Amino acid sequence: MPTPPTVLPDKLPPGPYVAARRRAVFRAGRCGTGARVARNWARVARPLLARPGGGMAEPGQGRAGPGGEGEAAPAPKKRRLGGGERYVPPPRKLSTGVSFGPAHFAETSYYFEGGLRKVRPYYFDFRTYCKGRWVGRSLLHVFSTEFRAQPLAYYRAAARAGRLRLNEEPVRDLDIVLKNNDFLRNTVHRHEPPVTAQPIQILVEDDEVVVVDKPSSLPVHPCGRFRHNTVIFILGKEHDLKELHTIHRLDRMTSGVLMFAKTAEVSKRIDEQVRERQLEKEYVCRVVGKFPEHEVVCEEPILVVSYKVGVCRVDPKGKFCKTIFQRLSYNGKTSVVKCLPRTGRTHQIRVHLQYLGHPIVNDPIYNMEAWGPHRGKGGKIDKTDEELLKALVEEHRSKQSLDVLGISEEDLSSSAENKDCGNSSDRTESAQADPVNESSCPAEDTEDPKGDAEDPKGDAKDPEGNDVAACLLNSDSDLETLEKNKELGSCENREGQTGEKGSEEKDPLCVECKITRRDPSPKELVMFLHALRYKGAEFEYCSKMPEWAMEDWEE
Repeated sequence: MPTPPTVLPDKLPPGPYVAARRRAVFRAGRCGTGARVARNWARVARPLLARPGGGMAEPGQGRAGPGGEGEAAPAPKKRRLGGGERYVPPPRKLSTGVSFGPAHFAETSYYFEGGLRKVRPYYFDFRTYCKGRWVGRSLLHVFSTEFRAQPLAYYRAAARAGRLRLNEEPVRDLDIVLKNNDFLRNTVHRHEPPVTAQPIQILVEDDEVVVVDKPSSLPVHPCGRFRHNTVIFILGKEHDLKELHTIHRLDRMTSGVLMFAKTAEVSKRIDEQVRERQLEKEYVCRVVGKFPEHEVVCEEPILVVSYKVGVCRVDPKGKFCKTIFQRLSYNGKTSVVKCLPRTGRTHQIRVHLQYLGHPIVNDPIYNMEAWGPHRGKGGKIDKTDEELLKALVEEHRSKQSLDVLGISEEDLSSSAENKDCGNSSDRTESAQADPVNESSCPAEDTEDPKGDAEDPKGDAKDPEGNDVAACLLNSDSDLETLEKNKELGSCENREGQTGEKGSEEKDPLCVECKITRRDPSPKELVMFLHALRYKGAEFEYCSKMPEWAMEDWEE
């Protein structure tokens, strides 16, 4: 008896049904018979058409319930675990887009002292998913090899105090072996370096953009040791400008025009102009010596030496760069120079000026003795990268000015930045897993939109910090005091004001609370490099010429 004809639906739902149809057609096509197509498709269509309700269910929908409404699909069952096996929950779905809101801004407050903006210490959760290279290793081993800024005694005490959590459960044993998708949370007492007290001036605000004149020493967004002392947080906390989208970035020590978009659409539109090099950028700086009167074009390639410290140099293996320079004035000692970057590499203007023998007068990196007698002119350094970094750090350490670099003793690496345990994919996954988890930022791009360099953060061992921390943790009384303090946020916003310092409560586990550091002077937090003008296809934003760039200015 012939097979009764099957009525096929006119329109096929997307997904696996269309794929089944294609497979049937492919198999039939090999036999060259159209009738076989119908028979093969009927085998697939019959069970689908036989669903309750007489039709195909759309992908993602459940079966129709008694009331005619679709029921939610049953939750997936947990895999049955073997004896002693630890359950790891699936990764959480994190919201995309702007990640900072009122809850983040309320973590702490500001106070002003000696011309500096300071942040009251506060408690903060560093969060990350288990990196691929950690799987199968104990938590103790990970801390001892990759998070060496603190001694193991600190992590043991932090675990006893409930500050270390794995999948939101307190860690009781640091010998626990990490598994894929493990979620780690580490609560720390956070101290931020001071920045200049100079206010952020809003140049333009409309329905699409916010344009500000950024003071020197302020990072654009949270990174490294900076969170609240950043442009994004200050605008949110003091100007109620929230959910801003970064269009481009300025280096922390660079001042000048900085643009933010109010919507993702505006950000994308301007970003396309930047990527197609339709955005004209003009900077002004004051450099050492008498700069040539004629136009100077520098096209030396630039290579990043250290993302952590934020150091670059001219090198044939670097990326192509082009900067046009034109002298504006000369006062007998220093010159004011206009800079037109045609590419946007990390520290491009500063590195090219150093190469030309005219570094920026007060550049805390490229006008230092660590570069040698010629201070890097012509690319002559006569040091390996490791020797150069060590010399730079030692020079700033002797001047007690590591904060000017945006790093601390705990940030310094004991080797070449943990090369043996760095993996770019792991770093990327970690950043995507938790957008609030900041990474190191000293090497932000001075002129590049969004930046073209990743910034691996390799926590390192610091002999001085370790000794101090070990001494602090030898006393059980400190731990008892900590465990009795149930209010972790007791020092977060004690005064609720931004004008007075107040008395912050000391944290027994915090090394920073036991150390007295020299504050930088407001003068040390200014570098003579300023973004003067940004011009696009439909806009042009300018700031005033800084005081140090005036022709008659004298230091």
